[in-house]
Amino acid sequence: MNAGVWTRPCGVSNSPSRARPSVAHSVKPNGRPNPSIIKETVSKRRVGVIYGGRSGEHEVSIVSASSIFANLDRSRYEPVPIRIEKDGRWVLPAHPPAVVSAADVTKLGPGSTDGAPTVEPTAAIRGLDVVFPVLHGPYGEDGTVQGLLELANVAYVGAGVLGSAVGMDKAVMKTIFGAHKLPIVPHLTVMRREWQADPQGITSRVASQLRYPVFVKPANLGSSVGISKAKNDDSLHEAMELALRFDKKIVIESGVANAREIECAVLGNDDPEASVPGEIIVTHRDGFYSYTAKYIDAEGATTRIPADLPAAMIEQVRRLSVEAFRALELSGMSRVDFFLDGQTNALFLNEVNTIPGFTSISMYPKMWEASGLPYPALIDRLLTLALERHADKQLLHTSIT
Repeated sequence: MNAGVWTRPCGVSNSPSRARPSVAHSVKPNGRPNPSIIKETVSKRRVGVIYGGRSGEHEVSIVSASSIFANLDRSRYEPVPIRIEKDGRWVLPAHPPAVVSAADVTKLGPGSTDGAPTVEPTAAIRGLDVVFPVLHGPYGEDGTVQGLLELANVAYVGAGVLGSAVGMDKAVMKTIFGAHKLPIVPHLTVMRREWQADPQGITSRVASQLRYPVFVKPANLGSSVGISKAKNDDSLHEAMELALRFDKKIVIESGVANAREIECAVLGNDDPEASVPGEIIVTHRDGFYSYTAKYIDAEGATTRIPADLPAAMIEQVRRLSVEAFRALELSGMSRVDFFLDGQTNALFLNEVNTIPGFTSISMYPKMWEASGLPYPALIDRLLTLALERHADKQLLHTSIT
């Protein structure tokens, strides 16, 4: 094995544990199988894949869902596409999406569900064995859909209500990381009303408490939507104007000198495991892993998996990834993002994504594939984890009598 390269995560095999399919046999009166009339009926689990959503990451969600549908084992699962439009309508398309990039979704435009009927959310999830929410951003990744599924008592992939909510809000997330003594960059949290009331005062705080360049981010979005880099007071005002289009809470972070962007994938429930880390190498003119660099410009960034890091640093990334996962009380999956200072080699925890991208270029499935778990097996494992967690919850008492 190459030094510093972890080829298989502990406890994760290339053939993950699978739920036993339901099998029914016709039998003779004496109870023995009758070969002449024997029938075997394998009951496929109905998997609802919810995608789209009411956030700025709507298009990315559709691309992620396309990849999941393409890799779902049809011999074991019956996929059910459930799309949430930007206006909040839930529809049941006749066919799953089949797009490869956010740009393709944009070209299709709204109303690309073939006249699919609008349904109530509870009707959309009725009769499903498990749900795979592939909703990035607010109204999907933030605990709202997870709360609906909890009320309906339906198994679902990923973090619960609490983990999803704190994993969505970058400001709250950093507060929890700080309480757990996890390394984070200096930052400020600014509400829209604060900025509107005293933009110059906040600008002065940024100049004195942080250091330019800074990164200005909507607190409750991912996929780099609404994020920009500010190098001075003037560009800070432009960055705030952009970010406030998407959220009323903004996080302003100190930049990390010559930062390397390192990522790690976590998988599991009570005993989470970390993949080999990967690295994003940005070549786009934005100078950071922006939305355009991720999803629009095919040459905006390259990836290196595993990341070219010393063995000790790889273990530190993996350890901190699991600690962050546990600090937020997550389950199922997460992608954990870091900044590595190019001058001091200091490692900073950036954020955790509770529903990471699942597109063909997304780091989460690619890091697990490099760790010995290919995409179809990863989906199978996530569904199994969801069913296991749901079964465990059913053991809880809901009455004192």
